[in-house]
Amino acid sequence: MSVEAAYAEKDIEHSDKSSTNAMNTTEELGAGAAAKDSGVLGKMWKFVKIIDKYGVEARGIERVLPHEKLPPTRRDWEGNLWMWLAANCTISTLALGTLGPSVFFLSGKVSMLTIIFFNLLSTLPVAFFAIFGAKLGIRQMTITRFSFGYWVAMFPAALNVIACLGWSTINTIVGAQALKAVSTTNQLPTAAGIVIIAVLTLFAPFFGYKVVHAYERYAWIPVAIILFIMLGFSAKYMDLGNVTSDTVVTGDVLSFGAAVFGFGIGWSSYSADYTVHMAEDSSAVMIFALNYIGLNLPLILVECLGAGMATVTRQDWQDAFTSGGVGGLIGATLSPAKGFGKFCLVLTALSIVANNIPNIFALTFQVLGKHAQMIPRVFLVLAGTIVYVVLSIVGASHFESWLDTLLVILSYWLSIYCTILLEEHFIFRKGRWENYNVADYTNHKNLPLGLAAAFTMGVGIMGAVLGMATLWYVGVIGGKIGDPVFGGDIGFELSMAFSAIAYPILRSIEIRFEGPHRMGSRK
Repeated sequence: MSVEAAYAEKDIEHSDKSSTNAMNTTEELGAGAAAKDSGVLGKMWKFVKIIDKYGVEARGIERVLPHEKLPPTRRDWEGNLWMWLAANCTISTLALGTLGPSVFFLSGKVSMLTIIFFNLLSTLPVAFFAIFGAKLGIRQMTITRFSFGYWVAMFPAALNVIACLGWSTINTIVGAQALKAVSTTNQLPTAAGIVIIAVLTLFAPFFGYKVVHAYERYAWIPVAIILFIMLGFSAKYMDLGNVTSDTVVTGDVLSFGAAVFGFGIGWSSYSADYTVHMAEDSSAVMIFALNYIGLNLPLILVECLGAGMATVTRQDWQDAFTSGGVGGLIGATLSPAKGFGKFCLVLTALSIVANNIPNIFALTFQVLGKHAQMIPRVFLVLAGTIVYVVLSIVGASHFESWLDTLLVILSYWLSIYCTILLEEHFIFRKGRWENYNVADYTNHKNLPLGLAAAFTMGVGIMGAVLGMATLWYVGVIGGKIGDPVFGGDIGFELSMAFSAIAYPILRSIEIRFEGPHRMGSRK
């Protein structure tokens, strides 16, 4: 028997044990009480126990224990790369690139340079947090408790739920636009396209970690081929302009950069979720490198394609962009291929499924306490799907403004969040994994008080308010950069700087009033 076959056989056996362990662990942490309940929660868990036999994942935020893991195979290592390649090789990524020329009025070349720099910067914490999943065996929002404490961690968890639903809403809208653009006569209603994408998205998160990774391994291939076809059709019409450096352009670069940064760092709030099954002794360098490459390859290339396509000189394509949004532009770009182009357009629209899957899988409502943890994960996936379908239908006519607003807000709060977690790890935990008392992740008495993180969030928000430059508000400092009316957004830079200064001071004070057990090491 080959090594891979042996691992496959072990994996099947391990999967059954892991599923049972997940159910047992879940019951210990609150679901057991619900399962004994004769009401709605009890019926939910009886249903979960039935469908668990057919591969539906029961595990929620519970820790994956060391004995539940297997040494990573080549396929596991590659999963770090394919996961992000598929999640970002989609038309929502392309839509972000179009904002440079269409919303911020930057030339194609300036947009591309902005895309490269801010992506390389924003994905650093995402790739690093992926290491946490393997080393600690717990999900990203649960890891938050070791900086924010049990109770305060509920605030970032709530923001993460909002962000996941917001992303799914934005992604689904652009996918529905593309489906609508397939035909110019008998067009598919936007609402119908939204429902189609939502139903297809539901399958993988419903069945859990292994199915998510299996789908994302291959989902990017047809989309990448189509994107190259689109490049071939549109390249000769692109007018990339010149690189200029006046005051107004500087402000626009910073504002567009904030949107790009928000897109990249947006993955940081659930990065660790996709490495929790990797063995603790897995190479941290390899995890970081594969995640960093897997993120930046599609983000940079696809966003640059979007920036270039937004500059095309063909008026009929620009008209399609104006009337039909990004979906209309893609449809116009593929129109020379006639029937095959429509087929490609459908596949491109459905690429949104690969982008939505990580969002819905990573809904962390269960971090909001033991009562929330009593609700089976599969029902949270269903509820989340219903919410973002409704939001997508309502917001379909406000795509660009919703996208820009979501991205800049993400860049603000996640800059604060990442700064706190990184400083906690390197300054107070000395960069050592054994300094995390992971066995106590559900025990609020053995976790930090979280007051330092809470006050740091407030300080960071103050920095964001001073530096923001959005359609609905321009901060005092942000307004002094670039155009005097629109300003230049440095909200995430200031929020990060303010947080980096405040947290070490406030955390040092907090530790003095905490008992030593709240910084306990792993036994």
